[in-house]
Amino acid sequence: MRARAARFPVQRASSVAEKIALIDYGAGNLHSVHNALKAAGAEGVIITSAADVVRGADRIVLPGVGSFKACAEGLRGLDGVVEAMTERVHEGGIPFLGICVGMQLLAARGLEHGETAGLGWVPGEVRAIKTTDPAIKVPHMGWNDVALSAAARTDTLIETGEAYFLHSYHFAADDPQHIAAMTDHGGRLVAAVAKDTMLGVQFHPEKSQAYGLGLLSRFLEWAP
Repeated sequence: MRARAARFPVQRASSVAEKIALIDYGAGNLHSVHNALKAAGAEGVIITSAADVVRGADRIVLPGVGSFKACAEGLRGLDGVVEAMTERVHEGGIPFLGICVGMQLLAARGLEHGETAGLGWVPGEVRAIKTTDPAIKVPHMGWNDVALSAAARTDTLIETGEAYFLHSYHFAADDPQHIAAMTDHGGRLVAAVAKDTMLGVQFHPEKSQAYGLGLLSRFLEWAP
């Protein structure tokens, strides 16, 4: 695993004053993501745990660190937020970005600390990483390549490059059409999934320097 940062040119999004709901459910590095969104051009970021705010959002960002089980329980513990997210994304068609465990929660279920239901928005499950090389350790931590999948949509916002990863579980998508990008850590792992107006990335754009800011900038201007 490389310890160096990748360098990519960044074109900052023109000032975006839309309401961007950054979901606070006690399981995300909110302030780092908030600062990265602002650096990418966002002006209307609202850190929120309120369903009413989510229903008024133009875009939703769901971060996540920790276990799948704890994150799923924390999100469902917010009164009406999952329902509001579902309403805005599936009925309203607004752009959605899931980061790390926030991406994993798109799956139907996670197998960390037992089986836990996810949102079920992208068919698949979250499983423990099992490397084919015993010399390669888990967690998958540090800079690694992000490569577009053969089935990637042209509007998924993902570019080939390098990003920062930190995870011990991975998203196993049921449908290859939903895999936007891959990485390799003792075997191929999904780096990003995409479906309809939803994008989920396993890596941390807020820690991925210019590469990550470029992704966030494109997300802010994305009109799927």
